[in-house]
Amino acid sequence: MKLADVIEKYVTLQQSLGMSFASASRILGRFSRNMGGVRIDEVTPQAVADFLQGTKPLSATWLLKHRVLSGFYRFAISRGYIGSSPLPTNLPKLTRQQTPYVYSNDELRRLIEATSMLHAAHSRLQAPMYRTLLILLYGTGLRIGEALGLTLRDVDLLERILTVRRTKFFKTRLVPIGPRLAQELAAHVIRRQQLPMPAAEDSALFTTRTGNAWPYQHVITLFQRVRRGAHIDCPAGEVRPPRLHDLRHTAAVHRVLAWYRSGKDVQRLLPQLATYLGHVHINSTQRYLQLTPELLQEASQRFAQYSQLGGGHE
Repeated sequence: MKLADVIEKYVTLQQSLGMSFASASRILGRFSRNMGGVRIDEVTPQAVADFLQGTKPLSATWLLKHRVLSGFYRFAISRGYIGSSPLPTNLPKLTRQQTPYVYSNDELRRLIEATSMLHAAHSRLQAPMYRTLLILLYGTGLRIGEALGLTLRDVDLLERILTVRRTKFFKTRLVPIGPRLAQELAAHVIRRQQLPMPAAEDSALFTTRTGNAWPYQHVITLFQRVRRGAHIDCPAGEVRPPRLHDLRHTAAVHRVLAWYRSGKDVQRLLPQLATYLGHVHINSTQRYLQLTPELLQEASQRFAQYSQLGGGHE
């Protein structure tokens, strides 16, 4: 049987089970195109190794592609389409994962200001739309894919709530927003309505000039321009500069800092932050909270206050 036909059967099965499977489907589609119109039993281990490696340095993408292909070949073997998997059994040792970066308030301001450099005559709304995207990512802590998956219908400006449907774990959640972010989104929606709306209220919130949803990679490429324009370079000891995804880390850290400074019970509120960020386990949220000097200072001061209170009762 043709490789493409088996992939189609596998994707259809996963989607019938309620899986979004969009990312995995794209990877399998690229795999099929790279292999050409071959039968599944004609795919060689070397061809698979070349696909996994790609053209860029070894990264976590290798493991992601390997995991997707592993699931596919387990399916193919169980259905009798092939006798064994051509995937390599030895996994490479990846370089150290990039340390999450927490932007300072000044860096956030510079990023927002640098979006003006994205002005383009052929796409006059690109710069203001990207500005709104950055403000939204910082103001809500949404994942990039979640923000790009929002539609006009998902934005309730009256109740100040976003409905996030395309989540990492296939669960819909409601994300409340503050008045300033609501005001920013209200202005954005007015501008967005000047562009084509192919699906009416179900059209994408962030789009190209044709009304189609912004592609993920395009958004990342634009951020690299904005980051350079904001003069934010590689931190000491890192080989790569801060990422757009780091706005999510920054949002989490800044929220906890605000709680500390207003005297809130941070440990009690952490589960709420986990829900807000769409984490299944609070451990995931705790990994986001890098010990910045400011966060460490606030935590130390809180500990000192508790110690003094305890000493007074002895």
